[in-house]
Amino acid sequence: MVAKKPRIVIIGAGMAGLTAANKLYTAFGFKDSFELAVVEGGSRIGGRINTSEFGGDRVELGATWIHGIGGSPVHKIAQEIRALESEQPWECMDGSSEDPARFTTVAEGGFELDRPAVEPVSTLFKTLMDYAQGKLVEEDGDSYYQIAEKAYKACTDVNGGVGIVSVGSYLRQGLEFYWAFKERGEEGLKGYGNWTRKLLEDGVFRAYENTQRTYTSADDLLTLDYAAESEYRMCSEEEITIAKGYLSIIESLASVLPPGLVQLGRKVRQIEWQPETRVGKSDMGNGYGGSTSSRPVQLHFCDGSTMVADHVIVTVSLGVLKAGVHEDSGMFNPPLPSFKTQAISRLGFGVVNKLFLQLSPTHDRKGQDFHNFPFLQMVFHRGDSQLRHEKVPWWMRKTASMFPIYENSNVLLSWFAGKEALELESLKDEQIISGVSTTISSFLSKPSYHKGNPSSHEVLTNGNVSSEDKFGVKVTKVLRTHWGNDPLFMGSYSYVAVGSSGEDLDRMAEPLPRITSQGSSVSPPLQLLFAGEATHRTHYSTTHGAYFSGLREANRLLQHYHCVGV
Repeated sequence: MVAKKPRIVIIGAGMAGLTAANKLYTAFGFKDSFELAVVEGGSRIGGRINTSEFGGDRVELGATWIHGIGGSPVHKIAQEIRALESEQPWECMDGSSEDPARFTTVAEGGFELDRPAVEPVSTLFKTLMDYAQGKLVEEDGDSYYQIAEKAYKACTDVNGGVGIVSVGSYLRQGLEFYWAFKERGEEGLKGYGNWTRKLLEDGVFRAYENTQRTYTSADDLLTLDYAAESEYRMCSEEEITIAKGYLSIIESLASVLPPGLVQLGRKVRQIEWQPETRVGKSDMGNGYGGSTSSRPVQLHFCDGSTMVADHVIVTVSLGVLKAGVHEDSGMFNPPLPSFKTQAISRLGFGVVNKLFLQLSPTHDRKGQDFHNFPFLQMVFHRGDSQLRHEKVPWWMRKTASMFPIYENSNVLLSWFAGKEALELESLKDEQIISGVSTTISSFLSKPSYHKGNPSSHEVLTNGNVSSEDKFGVKVTKVLRTHWGNDPLFMGSYSYVAVGSSGEDLDRMAEPLPRITSQGSSVSPPLQLLFAGEATHRTHYSTTHGAYFSGLREANRLLQHYHCVGV
């Protein structure tokens, strides 16, 4: 009897899954020696990469940025397939949204803040994060560095010298030390209504905290582990978006695969594996724990069909794994070992959603451009403050910015994280338009303070004052993402939560059955392999992290069979 070719099945056709499939399929001799299939529960490839169009512009509903072009495999592919140029406008194509100098900072009520009011807090926040990430070297007389150092020491002292610190508590401690250093009190500010200097600085600081929430996906920075910040790595050089869309990278990876290899609409219900198979040497056959027809893993699909495999690369999101390790889930049969489930449970996985807003002129103005809508950084009162604008909805209050996706675009973008991101998914378009419009009015309408005429107002646009008629735009259409409630993802990306560590990311990457020091089990090796951004210790939460993880698991199998891997 001729031995069957080893069969490898990859669950998920996102960045990690298609990178693994591309690497395996193009390896020397692979097509003649192995069987390969990619099963995807959704109706498209790409996973958390999803390029679309809105208002005539190309936009990203999922992954948006190449986080550093230096050493990035994503950038290399984009260059090779000439995806970095396009005649169609695309999201953040001019880099303006990444230039702090372009932003106008406005406090709730329509009070524009000048740079001297914003820069000290901006510098403080950046210094605190750079210190946490190990990027700073102390310079003589650097008061901000000293504040960061004192903040970290104060946090560890609270914990008895043990380094269990959250990013949120460290940042807040830093702000308190800053206020003490500046001898900041509750003095008012002329021309800023009910804002005091301390309230303004707290508001600006919270805007940066809320931006950090979207970077990390942590709903509350008090749940974000401090120690892991120094392990996280970005690729070097500038961050850019992809002109032809992130999906072009996915399509390039998939282009080498023959038709039918990627099977859409194949949602896995259960993964049945054999962690404790023990057989005698005479029964080992081809080394898979049984006869030549035996394959140790069986996939059960939602449509009732099944598929057997020798090796399965699991690339589903951490959110899906978190749901899958619950006792009543039955996603894995038998359940995963405790070292794996504990790592899955301890790591963080949050929700980040994007909201695109299409602007239209309030009057019939052919050729209208939207240069007068600012790149807006919003400084809100706290949600429980009696000074807040009561009609601004709570789900807008942790949104740090609203800006055109490139200069003169009629499409605006805002980012949401955590509870606010989930609420955004549940709202009707009309509710979003109403809430956003109220918010815009609160920030871009400045009270005239003329007695007897409290409703009159002027509009701030890019630091200038003009009439509302001249501003002349309204929100007419919205497009928002739904990553939190999508059952194929259940969130956006991973972070290292307090109580977790980089070691848990390594545990996520360990294949099963686990190789013990005694080596007593003869269960078929490498039945379950794990890839995806949440399995990379230093590049988690990124597409290049997902790419590296897919490459890692493909090479693990190639090396297992003594094929050539890179």
